[in-house]
Amino acid sequence: MPSVPPFHLAFPVHDLPAAEQFYMDIIGCKKGRSSDHWIDFDFYGHQIVAHLDKNMGKAVQASNNVDSDVIPVPHFGVVLSMSQWRELRDRLIENQSIQWIVKPKIRFEGQPGEQATMFFKDPSGNALEFKAFEDMSNLFAI
Repeated sequence: MPSVPPFHLAFPVHDLPAAEQFYMDIIGCKKGRSSDHWIDFDFYGHQIVAHLDKNMGKAVQASNNVDSDVIPVPHFGVVLSMSQWRELRDRLIENQSIQWIVKPKIRFEGQPGEQATMFFKDPSGNALEFKAFEDMSNLFAI
């Protein structure tokens, strides 16, 4: 697959120290620039920025059914190599604080686009998805 430029995503959090602990210690991100109101993270080579929103409330989150799972919208994440996905999965399964939405599984098994996937929430309720493909050429398979 061709190399792609890193993406940038800014998202709200209600507790900056909790976000820092989650994204660094649980997800494994490196911390970049920061202030009292935001933190940059190296998210597998991409730049994500947690912005403090003390008024962040519990918004009603939309969802769609995908392969018999209820998937939150919006969500964000990254497509990992299968070995990176398994390493993250194993680390997360051991962590009792993870708020699972969809526990690690293989979706679309035996079909084009077969993928490993998992969904969970960060401490502010932002939904994340991490996925991987045995064959990365299936990323956009129909």
